[in-house]
Amino acid sequence: MPPTSMATPPALRIEVRDVEPATPAVAPALCFRLDLRADAPVQALTLATQIRIDATARGYDGQAPQRLKELFGPPEEWGRNLSSLLWTQTVTHVPAFDGSTTTPVTVACTYDFDVAAAKYLHGLPDGEVPLRFLFTGTVFYLDDGRLQAACLPWDTEADFRMPVTVWKDLMDRHFPDTAWIRLERGTFDRLYEHRVRHTLPGWDDAVRSLLETSGG
Repeated sequence: MPPTSMATPPALRIEVRDVEPATPAVAPALCFRLDLRADAPVQALTLATQIRIDATARGYDGQAPQRLKELFGPPEEWGRNLSSLLWTQTVTHVPAFDGSTTTPVTVACTYDFDVAAAKYLHGLPDGEVPLRFLFTGTVFYLDDGRLQAACLPWDTEADFRMPVTVWKDLMDRHFPDTAWIRLERGTFDRLYEHRVRHTLPGWDDAVRSLLETSGG
C-alpha cells in the first residue's frame, strides 16, 4: 500500500477586529478581539503575539513633537530617530475551531513613564495609534487521524489603528486626574523629609512647593 500523503497545515488569516477595556480588571488592561480564519479544521492553536507601535505610520503636529522629544529627540532628527516601539508580548491558547473563530488578546497597560510605550501613548494628544501585531506559534491539526503540529508562517501579522482615546480613557478610569512616576528610594526619602519639614498635606503639595522654589 502506498504511503498516505501528508496533509498541509491549515492556512490561517488573522485580523484585529476591535479593542475595548478588559472587564473585570483590577489593573488597567485592554482586550483586543482577533478574527481567525482557517482553510481546514484546527484542533488547537498556541498564539504568541508581539504588539509594536509603528510610530512612523502617522503624522505629528501641535504639542506632540514636544511631548515626544524625550523618546525620539528633536523633530528635525526624526527622519533617523523615529522608529517602532515594542508595546507588549503575550500568549493566547485558542481552542478547536472549524472555519473561523474570535479570540481575545488581553494586554496589561501601565502608567509607568519609565516604559517607552506608556510615554508614547501619553504623549499623543489625539488621533490614532498605529499598531502592528506580529504572530508566531503552533497550530495543531489532524492528518489521517493523527495529531500534527506546525509553526505559523513567519509573516503572519496584522495592522490595527487604535484610537488614542481608548488608552487615555482607560488610564482616566483607573487613575483619575493622576499620573505615576517612579523614584529611587533615596530621592523618595528626601521628598518625604521635605514634606514633613514643611508640614505639607500631600505629595502634590510637596512637589509643587519644590517647583515653585526652583521657578519651574
